[in-house]
Amino acid sequence: MSKKKLKIAIQGIAASFHEVAALTYFQDVIQTIECLSFHSLCESLKKGQADYAVMAIENSIAGSILPNYFLLQEYHFSIVGEVYLPIHMHLLALPGVRLSEITNIESHPMAIRQCSDYLHKLQGVQISESDDTALSAKKVKEQNLKNTAAIANEQAAKKYGLSILEKQIETHKKNFTRFLILTRKIKTSQESNKASLSFEVANEVGSLADALMTFKNNSINLSKIQSIPIIGKPSEYSIHVDVEWKKRKSYDQAIQEVLRQVKNLNILGEYKKAKIEYR
Repeated sequence: MSKKKLKIAIQGIAASFHEVAALTYFQDVIQTIECLSFHSLCESLKKGQADYAVMAIENSIAGSILPNYFLLQEYHFSIVGEVYLPIHMHLLALPGVRLSEITNIESHPMAIRQCSDYLHKLQGVQISESDDTALSAKKVKEQNLKNTAAIANEQAAKKYGLSILEKQIETHKKNFTRFLILTRKIKTSQESNKASLSFEVANEVGSLADALMTFKNNSINLSKIQSIPIIGKPSEYSIHVDVEWKKRKSYDQAIQEVLRQVKNLNILGEYKKAKIEYR
């Protein structure tokens, strides 16, 4: 009897970085649910069309994807894992087309930001944004665009039969994107050593510092901090943090103390910290 495929919602289409991240994390044969926006990705998971969703949250060159923090707050999914995916951007075009013939380059906004140094050096080339890196590659192929190149990965070049005009055009070669693995139900792994939290603090001197010091005093490493404006409340912010621990007891103690210092503490997920492996 064949094992039922997990349905994984991804932002983008086949050969996108999200699909690569999904395959990297789940290993087993999966069925991807293609979503052209992060909002539709969340809706797919919410409606039960997918078992899990893979969502990019930050890139080492382009930074945090702030709209996705708002989506995490809105949908209240549980983070059950993460993937750090090495990102190599290539300039793809139809076979036989030369770089001198390219007048337009198209890709996802985050991919464009990651290649800004390379793109700024080009003369007389228009840069266009699209919903997905792989979708841009597919468009070049299907519409036979001889003057357009796409910024995408090697998998997209192979899948859509394009040539690589320029390899690894990202600004920094140790470039990676962090993806979160989301699901509807709260799940905590026995191997958990990392958590994503959100909370609010009073707009008073030292209120945030006091909360952060609590983590320090309990030997909890703070690996990420991000403030997000609270919609409808000017000058008020939700604080998102990623924390890591060696002893679960230390984390539990820190949470009990922080609960008395902040408002609306929300544990977005407890999961196993992923390794960063450059390739």
